[in-house]
Amino acid sequence: MKTQIHSQHSAPPHDGSYDNEALSCSTIDITAPNSGEPHGGLRGSNEFILSDSGKKVTGDDQTGQLNMWLQRKARSAFSEKMIKKRLPILRWLPQYNSTDAIGDLVAGITVGLTVIPQALAYAGIAGLPAAYGLYGSFLGCIVYIVFGSCKDVPMGPTAIASLLTFQTAGGNVGKAILLCFLSGVVELLMGLLGLGFLVDFVSGPVSSGFTSAVSLIIVTSQVKDVLGISAKGTTFIEIWRNIFNDIHNVQVWDTFLGLTCIAVLLIMRIISGLKVGPADDELKSKNHRIINKLMWLIGTSRNAILVVVCGAIGYSFQASAVAPFKLIGDIPPGLPSLKAPPFSLTANETMSGTEESFMEMVSSLGSGLIVVPLIALMENIAICKAFSNGKPVDATQELIAIGLANIANSFVQGFPGTGSLSRSAVNNASGVRTPLGNIYTMALVVLSLLFFTPYFSYIPKASLAAVIIAAVVFMVEVKVVKPMWRTKKSDLIPGLGTFIACLALPLEMGILFGVGLNVVFILYHAARPKISVERLTSPGGAEYLIITPDRCLIFPSVDYVRNLVTKQSIRQSLPVVIDCSHVYGADFTAATVIDSITQDFARRDQPLFFYNLKPSVCAIFEGLSPADFVVYYREEHLDDLLKQRAYKPKEVISA
Repeated sequence: MKTQIHSQHSAPPHDGSYDNEALSCSTIDITAPNSGEPHGGLRGSNEFILSDSGKKVTGDDQTGQLNMWLQRKARSAFSEKMIKKRLPILRWLPQYNSTDAIGDLVAGITVGLTVIPQALAYAGIAGLPAAYGLYGSFLGCIVYIVFGSCKDVPMGPTAIASLLTFQTAGGNVGKAILLCFLSGVVELLMGLLGLGFLVDFVSGPVSSGFTSAVSLIIVTSQVKDVLGISAKGTTFIEIWRNIFNDIHNVQVWDTFLGLTCIAVLLIMRIISGLKVGPADDELKSKNHRIINKLMWLIGTSRNAILVVVCGAIGYSFQASAVAPFKLIGDIPPGLPSLKAPPFSLTANETMSGTEESFMEMVSSLGSGLIVVPLIALMENIAICKAFSNGKPVDATQELIAIGLANIANSFVQGFPGTGSLSRSAVNNASGVRTPLGNIYTMALVVLSLLFFTPYFSYIPKASLAAVIIAAVVFMVEVKVVKPMWRTKKSDLIPGLGTFIACLALPLEMGILFGVGLNVVFILYHAARPKISVERLTSPGGAEYLIITPDRCLIFPSVDYVRNLVTKQSIRQSLPVVIDCSHVYGADFTAATVIDSITQDFARRDQPLFFYNLKPSVCAIFEGLSPADFVVYYREEHLDDLLKQRAYKPKEVISA
């Protein structure tokens, strides 16, 4: 017996209108009085649409529709709202005032004192001369002022981007600069195409595992400078193996200076958080506020203070012709020349001693052309969310901003950069008001390049290594383990898997492994929906079994659902109702399984009904015209359906 409560499909009328077939599986009668038409005459028209000019555009007029779409896009792109959205400076600059200027000045100078020593140190992580860290720290700041949407982001080199640059470019200056340019191009294209959503595929646990692993790799890469030895490598295991192989060459003075600098930086970090006077700010005296501000400023500027002091120590030893420390060496004075990034390398610029064309350079950069932009976006979005105070973050605009900034940096020999979380925290704590704070940071970097580069050469490598270690060690996200364990323990698996993979493999392979592991978990949960089974009694007194899946029926899960339905129906030997209240989607595979299930129940002469099935899902199941496919929407209809089937309970079959 075949029971259907659907209206029959019919050919579309000649006038181009259509019936809403999704309503045809409902038992609710919405026929209008005296209309005689299905669904009360509710119809939709696909004959034509009207353009803004009032002209009729028929469904067959593809050229007209395309022209209309282009016109709408053009109007949208050049509308005042879109222009202000893509040039955020137009929103805040007209309201700029003296209070904003003071806040930006203080924050910009404070961040500048942080970025200079960090830029020198991060160049070492990237395997490049120290000057290139400064080269990538000023022009991008100007670009971000115009296009950036977050006031707290200071554009420049970061620890993670520097490590990725080293793993991708291998310490080759030309390739690092080209990587900066191409990363900017990729980021800009992603922004124009609206691909900012790609970062959503990197879950919190995977991001935490990646960040923690990168932090340990960076710390490991700086151990050699603290010990004063040579130990190269790109992965965590490789670096430590080389350190142990060269451990007999440890330099005592470098080690002493490095460990002392780390201790001093950690102490100064603690000082920045100390407060004197009453706990209530309103009860603090003027002297208390001055002392607290001074301690905060000293703690915040600890990197600059340490580098200046160590540079003076290095200079004093150098003047006496006795230099017990390894120094960073000469830095070319002045600003870098403005020129296009290298699109080919001469024999003298390559490790192999042979020329490389543009395509060969791109090929050698490999997956870094995708990984570097994505990780840069992740870092930047994390900063924007951290300081957005709940406001939405425009990932597309941030991609455009950091893309243009990296393209600009490549023309002054910079390597890839993005927003730095540590410098953003300093920026925010310093009271930054608008992105214009970047201009003061840029000014300090330019001044240092013009006047102070001769003195930078006396800075000991161990002190820069200490700056990196003291900053990066706090990026290891141990604090997320406990809440993750409390909320969902299984999330620890992709997080821990990413952490281990990034330590053992190149970073791009590690994060790909983490994302893949996360996708496997998602697919597993999709393939194993939670299904509740209850034995209930209908209003008429008939017992039945109700089975309720908690999500969509799609190809990974349908066999699991079918096996459970079959097992329970045979064991209970009762009418079965599948409650589809939570089934918001289905696919062809699910439709074939539903067809098979209805046939199995028909052969056993066992009633099977579907309750509260969504019209869109119902239409998918109806596509295969399954036998005895019955849908109802009111509980009281169940007894009527059982009477129609003349159902009589059978003896329970033991499983």
